[in-house]
Amino acid sequence: MDFGSFYIPIKIGGFTIRLTETIMDTWVVMAVLIILAVIVRIKLNKFTDVPESGFQNFIETIVESMDSFVESNMGKKYKYFGNWFFGVFAFILLSNLSGLFGFRPPTADLATTAALALTTFVLIHFMGIFTAGKGYFKGYLEPVPFLLPLNIISELATPVSLSFRLFGNILGGSIIMGLIYSLPMIVKLIPIPAVLHIYFDVFAGCLQTFIFVMLSMAFIGDKIPEEY
Repeated sequence: MDFGSFYIPIKIGGFTIRLTETIMDTWVVMAVLIILAVIVRIKLNKFTDVPESGFQNFIETIVESMDSFVESNMGKKYKYFGNWFFGVFAFILLSNLSGLFGFRPPTADLATTAALALTTFVLIHFMGIFTAGKGYFKGYLEPVPFLLPLNIISELATPVSLSFRLFGNILGGSIIMGLIYSLPMIVKLIPIPAVLHIYFDVFAGCLQTFIFVMLSMAFIGDKIPEEY
């Protein structure tokens, strides 16, 4: 069986739906995030103005850090984007780290990274139109009108580069780990797999999460006029 080729066929009427490994692993990631969100929501009722527990300090720290990160990249007026990017950050990070627990990272599937990149693409142009109105489209004719095709291609390249960067790095790490585990047992007794997991799953996973979110913020912020 090829890596990542596992699927369960489900027949509904005359149609066959393939429940792929990526879909099932994504559901696991979503379930974990939902459970964590419910726990935080329950604990939220016990939060005080002055933190009295390490858990409250931790939650407030990560929320404030994300708000500050968004503010530094997009401006104070758009700090509310912190809610969105915190969710994206948590999903990508947990997906990347899921390889540590024997799952195939959902982000090792181009369909997942493309969907994430398309949401950024939609937000980029939505905010551009929302803040600049009709003047937003004039920007595609600058500095000279005949550069319109190149400007359009440049915009279309944004989601492609975002999706392939995340996909390529995570898939590459997954393939290498798969090759390592296919080696003879004597090799796997050496702590090589553990070291590589630290690099490909933890270091690269955290780094690619940060890069994806940072670039998304930068692309969206770039479409917002300074005077708006």
